[in-house]
Amino acid sequence: MAFDDPQCLPETLAAFAVRRLGPAAARSVARLRKDHPDVDPAGLRALVVARGRRATVSEGAFVGGPFLLFVPVAFCAALLSQARTVLELAALKGGDPTADDRAAELLVLQGVHENPGRAREALTVCHGEQPATSKRSALRHPVVLWNLTLRMARVLGLLTAPDRTGWSHRLVQAGRWVLLGLVFVVGIVAPLVWLPYMAMSYHQATSRLTDRATAFYFTDSALVSRRRAHLDPALIAGVARTLLSFLVPVALAAAALVTGVRIAGSNWPVVGILLFTASVAVGAVWHWRRRRHRKSGG
Repeated sequence: MAFDDPQCLPETLAAFAVRRLGPAAARSVARLRKDHPDVDPAGLRALVVARGRRATVSEGAFVGGPFLLFVPVAFCAALLSQARTVLELAALKGGDPTADDRAAELLVLQGVHENPGRAREALTVCHGEQPATSKRSALRHPVVLWNLTLRMARVLGLLTAPDRTGWSHRLVQAGRWVLLGLVFVVGIVAPLVWLPYMAMSYHQATSRLTDRATAFYFTDSALVSRRRAHLDPALIAGVARTLLSFLVPVALAAAALVTGVRIAGSNWPVVGILLFTASVAVGAVWHWRRRRHRKSGG
């Protein structure tokens, strides 16, 4: 569906989520209340949010991390997982997760549209128009897949939507391309280095979305999207740390080539072993540091 009409990607996913995941979200909330009868509403919300974050990380990072070609599929799976969490929060409030209004609310919470009125108009337009391209023609053009992947990353919250013009707009736009390009560059050589960072990014993006959804459904705040005109500083810092981690296996591989270490008369088995073991080691260090940070209250 997204390939058929890439411009309507957010609306397509929102409508699909309500139609296909709404009933499951209602059943999940009913089962949660049955299994935890003594938990207060705040506790139930915390359970839904925690489960949603775990699902987004597992369905996104662990698919798009080690298996580079599945990054677009991972983004789509993560978006649907985020959508289900929002629908479950709406169900906890007493709303119908299968109602059309949930799709409009989801689009605003994701920052795609500024208010529910515009979101409903976009849903109507996207459902009423015939797709401009066929699935086959879209699949023949890698640029369509690239643009689709970029847009999914923006809706996920991994990239932000610039609304400036001039040089600042061009710089931010270039940064978006470079940032997503790093996924592919790092993933080709040392995918296990990228995986923990992607997990962290999904976790942070989902936390921001669930915070907005919780504020809207449970504090009666106005549902207006927050326009963001720059890249997330935490995202930039994470990319810098990832690049530093990426240099470790690359430096070891380069050292093996310079020193001429060989296995069976060839340098390449040594390079392959070093890239794999170093990326595993760096990934383990990421995991250990984050676990220690969480245990210390960070």
